[in-house]
Amino acid sequence: MIQKTARQAVPAKQKLFINLAAAASALLSSMAIMAVMGMNPFEIYGKIITGSLGTSYRFRETINKAIPLTMLSLGTGMAFKMKFWNIGAEGQFYMGAFGATWTVMLFPNLPKGILIPLMLVSGFAWGGAFALLPAALKIKWGASETLTTLMLNYIAQKWVGYLQYGPWRDPKGNGFPRIARFEDNAILPKVFGIHIGWIIVLFTAVLLFFLYKKTKFGYEVSVIGESMETAEYAGLNVKKTIITAIIISGGLCGLAGMIQASAIENSLTDNMSNGLGFTAVITTWLSGLNPLLTVVVSFLFSMLLQGGSYLQSSLQIPSSMAQILQGLIIFFVLGSEILIRYKITFVKRKAGGSL
Repeated sequence: MIQKTARQAVPAKQKLFINLAAAASALLSSMAIMAVMGMNPFEIYGKIITGSLGTSYRFRETINKAIPLTMLSLGTGMAFKMKFWNIGAEGQFYMGAFGATWTVMLFPNLPKGILIPLMLVSGFAWGGAFALLPAALKIKWGASETLTTLMLNYIAQKWVGYLQYGPWRDPKGNGFPRIARFEDNAILPKVFGIHIGWIIVLFTAVLLFFLYKKTKFGYEVSVIGESMETAEYAGLNVKKTIITAIIISGGLCGLAGMIQASAIENSLTDNMSNGLGFTAVITTWLSGLNPLLTVVVSFLFSMLLQGGSYLQSSLQIPSSMAQILQGLIIFFVLGSEILIRYKITFVKRKAGGSL
């Protein structure tokens, strides 16, 4: 029979080897599936790379997808470090976009240098406030944050849909249910042909890395994640730390919404995320909650998203093929966590049923 025992610690080289083996297993399994379906796996992988990096336009589109995905993953990672399972990045994304759009409507004539920072603050504040509700329910009544954050996603998206089809509907939309597009003073500027959101994301990743490694707050977040009882015994203000961390978590997801609304959509719509909030849960976990590694993992997943779209036009292959690859990567990499956390041994059962 199979017996597992908890490992005390796994050397970094061994952990890296297990993760690489899991990734290789995912690629080999996906190649086998493609071959069974009569497809050339090497051609498909080549098209994914070409479709995401092959031209300057495709590269920009990949970066445009990576920016909100990375910010959402960084926000989700803050909550996950405390084992607060924030599945509400999608909703916090929409509320951040809503807050930024409302700011534009309240102050439409402000100069760009003032309006953009106000939109950033508003997006962060609305995303953080929306994440605070499930945190309060968790602290006060022990409500499952997984369920509450998940349900709030739909509330946020439907709220944006209500505004789009109702009070904020653009009367100049020629019958289309849309919110008026932003003027230039509300659109993020570009650096090297890509909107400045990429600089914001990289700065945030580095800032969080040092926050976790070098500050008292980062240490408290880690301790709470390891054991809330230990944190309380050590005299940490657990409630204050949880609330602060969750506000930051939701706020970063709200920033992602603000960036998407300002730089890509130039407006607010009820389908602007395309499920990136849920994809962020995957990239957050695969990155091991490391902010710098989150940037790399999110970019690779964005290559799959952009390359998957290219498969449809170049080979008439459904983009779901890229989603199959994503799913296999998740299955094998998360499955490898068992080998990292536990030592697996095979024990022969003796006669009479004893070991």
